[in-house]
Amino acid sequence: MKKNDILTQILTILGTVLVWIPLLAPTFFSLIFFVRTRMLRFDYLMPAELFPLALIGGGLLLWAAWRSKLHKKLIGWSLGIAVGSLFASQGLAVVTGLASGEIEASGMWFVLVVALLAVYVIALIVMAVGGILFLRDLFRPTGTPD
Repeated sequence: MKKNDILTQILTILGTVLVWIPLLAPTFFSLIFFVRTRMLRFDYLMPAELFPLALIGGGLLLWAAWRSKLHKKLIGWSLGIAVGSLFASQGLAVVTGLASGEIEASGMWFVLVVALLAVYVIALIVMAVGGILFLRDLFRPTGTPD
């Protein structure tokens, strides 16, 4: 299979855009809120709330990576770590009672839940940057040195 056929290019573009949305949306909405009210508020949970977009985008990127044999490990590992850390974070929040408000949002369990959420965001950033690198390599003219 040709590494840069039209389907692979479309999958890569759509996947990269969908992975970037959960990362850019909180910043965008924070800037809008800041301009309107002069108060800085950042919703650090929004990337987790927009997980379906990240999952679909990561799936599209992984499909394109398998088709083109480019960046398979980077996309695959970052997608797996993102999914695993988000599920671990949410599962731990439910099991410990943080999600229901049964226990106060402080202490060791809260720190662990937020740390797992941070791992999710970092994995999402790696996947998004991987999508950009993938696009660069996919659209590089043949014969161009690396």
